[in-house]
Amino acid sequence: MRGCSARLVWVLVLSLAWLGPALGGEEEDGEVVAEEEEDEVVSDELGEEDGVLVLHEHNFARALSEHRLLLVEFYAPWCGHCQRLAPAFARAAAALRNESSPVRLGKVDATAQTALANEFGITSYPTLKFFRNGNRTHPLAYTGRMDTEGIVRWMQRRAGPSATLLQDADTAAAFVGSQDLVVVGFFKDLGSEAAQAFYDVAGEVVDMPFGVAEAAELFEVYGLSADTVCLFKKLDEGRTDFPVDPERGLDVVELTQLLRIHSLELVMEFTNETSDQIFGAKIPHHMLLFLNKSSSAHMALQDGFRAAAGTFRGKVLFVVVDVAGYGADVLPFFGLTPDDAPTLRLVKMENNRKYRMDQDVFSDTAIRAFVQAVLDGKVKPHLLSAEPPEDWDTRPVKVLVGKTFEQVAFDETKNVFVKFYAPWCSHCQAMAAAWEELGERYKDHENIVIAELDATVNELENITINGFPTLHYFPAGPDRKMVEYKSARDVETFSKFLENGGTLPEEPPAVPETPGNSTGREEPSPPGTAEPRDEL
Repeated sequence: MRGCSARLVWVLVLSLAWLGPALGGEEEDGEVVAEEEEDEVVSDELGEEDGVLVLHEHNFARALSEHRLLLVEFYAPWCGHCQRLAPAFARAAAALRNESSPVRLGKVDATAQTALANEFGITSYPTLKFFRNGNRTHPLAYTGRMDTEGIVRWMQRRAGPSATLLQDADTAAAFVGSQDLVVVGFFKDLGSEAAQAFYDVAGEVVDMPFGVAEAAELFEVYGLSADTVCLFKKLDEGRTDFPVDPERGLDVVELTQLLRIHSLELVMEFTNETSDQIFGAKIPHHMLLFLNKSSSAHMALQDGFRAAAGTFRGKVLFVVVDVAGYGADVLPFFGLTPDDAPTLRLVKMENNRKYRMDQDVFSDTAIRAFVQAVLDGKVKPHLLSAEPPEDWDTRPVKVLVGKTFEQVAFDETKNVFVKFYAPWCSHCQAMAAAWEELGERYKDHENIVIAELDATVNELENITINGFPTLHYFPAGPDRKMVEYKSARDVETFSKFLENGGTLPEEPPAVPETPGNSTGREEPSPPGTAEPRDEL
C-alpha cells in the first residue's frame, strides 16, 4: 500500500487496521535525490544516531563485514511513515543491544544515497531489508510489524534457532503449556524438506513460540503416527493438527496461513488489542455482529453467531463489534449509528463491498444461509450514499453522491472528469485549489463537467476506489467508458487532458542544451512530482 495514508478504520479506525500494515503503508519514491557535495570528505566510519547505525555508500560494506545480522531501514526524510517509525526503530535497536544480541540496526537516507537505493531496488519508504553474514546480493525483505516489539521479535528469530528442540515428554509438556498458543512440529527426520519448511515458517510467524520434536516417544505421547504440525491453544477446540502430505510435503505459505487462521478465536471481538490479529489473518470476508455489550438481550445473540462461525472458518472471520465501546468509531464506515444495533453486515475485504441481512433473525441457520448466499454471489452489495447538497449541480465543481453518480458520469452528452477523494487525505487537500480552479475554467463549457465524490461515504457498484485521490474521466457517448488519469495534478495539465479528449498530447522531444548552457547538475524535483496518493 502506498501513499501518505492512514488506513481507513473500517474508515478511520480501519485506516489503522481494517484496510491494511501497521504504519499504513509506504510512501512512493517520488523525490529526485539531492547530491552530496563533491568536496565532502568521505569515510567508512560507522556513526550512530539513537543507537542506529547511519549508513551510506562509503561505510555500507564495513557495516556488513562487522555485523553479521544487520537490519537496514531505507527512508526519506520527508516521509511521514518514516518519521513515525524512527522512535520505534531506535527503541528496537536499544532493546536488542541490551540483551547482547548480535543484531544491529542501521538506516540509509535513500534520497541522498542513490547508489544504494538503486542497488537494492528501493521504490517506496520505508523499506526494511535484512542482511545476514555480509551477503550483499540477496538481502531478505522485512515482513514483521512496524513497531518496536514486532522488530525485536522478528530479529530474535533470526539471531537464534527458530524452533526449540523438545527431547522428552516433560520438556514437551512444559513447552506446550507455556503460552496460550504454541506450535510444535513432529518430524521423524529433522533433516527432511518438510522439517526445513517448518523452520522457515517458524522464522516468519514470530508471535507464537515454535517447538520441534523427533523422538518416537513424543509421537506416541501425542497420538501421532506420521509427520504433523500441531497448534496447541488454550481456546476453542484446544488443538488443531495439520498432517504433512507425504506427496506434496509442507508448503510454507499454506502452513503460515493455516496457523494464522486457526490461532484466532472462532469469534473475535474487535478491540485495540485484537485489530492487528483480525487484519493480519487476511481472511477474505468478515461477518460482523454489531451489538451493545451493556444489553443482555444483545449479548444473547452471540450464541447463534458462534454456532454459525465454525462452518466458514478460514473463509469468513466472525467478529463482534461493540457499538458503545471500541467499535463505535467504525460505525460511519457502514452507515450505522448505535441505534441500529443489533444488526449484521458482511464485508468482502478485497473491495470493501458490504452486504446487509434484510431480516432481523439471528439464528445460526439464518446466518449460515445469508453468508453462503453472499459467497455464492446471490446477494447484491449494500451501497452507501450521502444525500446530495441542494446546490450540488450549480457549483463549478459538481458534488456527486452515490445516488447521483450514474446520471452525471454516464450522461452520453457530457465528458465528465471526477475526483474521488477522502476528506482526511493530505494529497486531496493539496490539489483541492487546482480542482476548484479547473471547475471555474470549465463551468460554462457545454459538454465538459468537473465533479467530485467523497468516496468514504459514497459507494458505487462497479467502480472500486483503492486510493485517494483517484481521478477518472468518463467520455461522452453510449459506451460507458472510464479512463483513469495518472499524470500531474495541475490546472494546465488537466486542461490539456480535457482538450485532447481524455488523453495527454505527446510532448515534442526536448532540445539538447549546448555545452555553454549546461550547468552540469540536475536540479532536484520538488516533493510530489511522483503524484502520490493515499491508499485504502
